[in-house]
Amino acid sequence: MELHNLKPAEGSTHRERRLGRGQGSGKGGTATRGHKGQKSRSGYSRKIGFEGGQMPLQRRVPKYGFKNINRKEYKGINLSTLQALADKSGISEFTPEVMINAGLVSKNTLIKILGKGELKAQLTVKAHAFSETAKKAIEAVNGTAEKI
Repeated sequence: MELHNLKPAEGSTHRERRLGRGQGSGKGGTATRGHKGQKSRSGYSRKIGFEGGQMPLQRRVPKYGFKNINRKEYKGINLSTLQALADKSGISEFTPEVMINAGLVSKNTLIKILGKGELKAQLTVKAHAFSETAKKAIEAVNGTAEKI
């Protein structure tokens, strides 16, 4: 057996029916599309959400709420995370670059430091925003919370 004489098993493949190629083929005329109507026409494709002329669901359901285009999305990092990283790698100054290298945030992400957890180490933290509890906790251990 060679690659050039391989063939599919007997009866496993079928010849494709050539529709709309004259009456002699047995599939001429309407080419199995039935008579008239939208679906029988060439180029027919149903619109997404089309319900046969009934008012589609996305138009029946009312609009709700709004999207604030001026919203700033912050990635929250807790004090417990900073403390764990400080214990593990001995970092005392946390800047966005340090947090990106540690895998806490991705590039071009706004960072907000949140107050969950206990902070023991004296840290210098630079971030885009701080919660009140986080700022107080950092300053309570003689650290500095610097807003970028």
